[in-house]
Amino acid sequence: MRRRIYFLLSILCCSYWATAQNIQNNPGSNHGNKFEQLGSIIPTPNEYRTASGAPGPKYWQQRCDYDIKCQLDEKNLKLNGSELVTYFNNSPNTLTYLWLQLDENEHSTVNNANYQGSNRMTSQMSQQQMARIEETDTDKDNGYGFMITRLTDVTDKKLNYTINKTMMRLELPAPLKPGQRFAFKLDWNYKISDRRVMGGRGGYEFFPEDGNHLFTMTQWYPRLCVYSDFQGWQNHQFTGRGEFALTFGNFKVQMTVPADHVVGATGECQNYAANLTAAQLARWQKAQTSKEPVEIVTLAEAKAAEKTKSTKTKTLIFKADNVRDFAWTSSRKFVWDAMPVTIEGKKIMCMSYYAKEAYNLWRPYSTKVVAHTIKSYSKFTIPYPYPVAQSVEASNGMEYPMICFNNGRTEKDGTYSEATKYAMLGVIIHEVGHNFFPMIINSDERQWTWMDEGLNTFVEYLTEELFDNKFPVRRGPAYLITDYMKLSKDDLEPIMSNSENIANFGANAYSKPATGLNILRETIMGRELFDYAFKEYARRWAFKHPEPADFFRTMEDASGEDLDWFWRGWFYGTEACDISLDSVKHSVPDMSAAPRGPG
Repeated sequence: MRRRIYFLLSILCCSYWATAQNIQNNPGSNHGNKFEQLGSIIPTPNEYRTASGAPGPKYWQQRCDYDIKCQLDEKNLKLNGSELVTYFNNSPNTLTYLWLQLDENEHSTVNNANYQGSNRMTSQMSQQQMARIEETDTDKDNGYGFMITRLTDVTDKKLNYTINKTMMRLELPAPLKPGQRFAFKLDWNYKISDRRVMGGRGGYEFFPEDGNHLFTMTQWYPRLCVYSDFQGWQNHQFTGRGEFALTFGNFKVQMTVPADHVVGATGECQNYAANLTAAQLARWQKAQTSKEPVEIVTLAEAKAAEKTKSTKTKTLIFKADNVRDFAWTSSRKFVWDAMPVTIEGKKIMCMSYYAKEAYNLWRPYSTKVVAHTIKSYSKFTIPYPYPVAQSVEASNGMEYPMICFNNGRTEKDGTYSEATKYAMLGVIIHEVGHNFFPMIINSDERQWTWMDEGLNTFVEYLTEELFDNKFPVRRGPAYLITDYMKLSKDDLEPIMSNSENIANFGANAYSKPATGLNILRETIMGRELFDYAFKEYARRWAFKHPEPADFFRTMEDASGEDLDWFWRGWFYGTEACDISLDSVKHSVPDMSAAPRGPG
């Protein structure tokens, strides 16, 4: 085994993205610079993206439909899959190849992105920590990552492809002209990783007390990259931090799982009647009109399933239209509850999946806070367009269309602290909120983390305040960002930084953008102007691919406020806020005054 140590040299005078540089016309001047227009910092408007921040008359985006069949092999901790992919070229360009994301290669020792992170080696490390570093720093194949077993066109003619770490280039047999579509078939499998040991967005968690698994199947199939007017192919490697950018399309997914598993997934199940017991199906029907969450699969049923472990299988079929991704979860440990909420006359089923380890905390809160979240976000953005919204307790926090994975377990005796409760509520609000940013307003997470995390954290703050005006919020109010912003400039990055280039990731990509938007809403613009402009941005770019300039321009165009100075300072710069007090007024109580009577 070879041990390799990489020393990275910082290249000064270069920027990863020229558009993220804080360019000033007269940088040596002591006046005016902070209030210059953004000018050449943001892209020139064109017929695809207008100066107002709206999509242009010739705006286009690609589409990709998936028909997937997969089998979960719990005994061998393996997933087998086959997919029929149909790609629509709506661009004005002729394509000669397609790029697909293979995010599961993150766990491979030979096909991972092999990028070095910004984490520092601590002065003291355990033997186990050093062993884990050595395991990942080897040329030996650990067997993880995608195994592509077949790639053909619909006539079964073999297609050529090249895997480059976490990306795969498919070479088209003939140029794909504007307006044409191309369909291909793909078979694959991979070893499912222990998420608690190997990290990552998905995998399994093993519960030694009862010998069962909880599977979170995320970023689990080869997926088309985005091809756009502003970038071409978005084929940046997946390093584990910057999440993803994907193409909208329609999904049909068939999952074959152990017969006693409970499955939640993006979209709506097409065959509950064939897979639920008569009692469970009756509860599902009851839940359609209930004002309180109804347990479809009860705690008693989940506990019984943990002990019996069926050796049979069943197949569930889910469909989802106009989504950019598909995720699912499967376990015999799950309790499943549901209730509806109405958004502008449309019924949305809010649902939760959780094991007995979380029951006392999740049963009274999870589904209700899912309903509250989509109602609140619909108020500040657009009406929630999908038929379901789901929260899964999986001891992590990650989001996908219509389904998200959260945390919050009780102590072994079923008790929990207020801190645990509010942490759970906060992560559910945040992850359910991601349905809007970026699952619907579909920004590029792998390039601009703040466009989904920052905007989402801002609306999360508003939603937490509406849920409980004494909610112990962690991000949003200005006083919570001061410790970060007063750090030395060596420890700061502009918000307009690539996801892999950020130190203090949470403060930079989540807290500072959310705080900036809160300042705009409460101090600079006022709630009425801000809310109108923010909703207009959501309306314009729902189910599209916005860029930072589209957001900046829309906020100004819809409010009539020149905010270039704010974007320049808060998003492109790292300077401290240079504020002085003009005057201080205070009140002195008259302690001798007689109290007023009623009226």
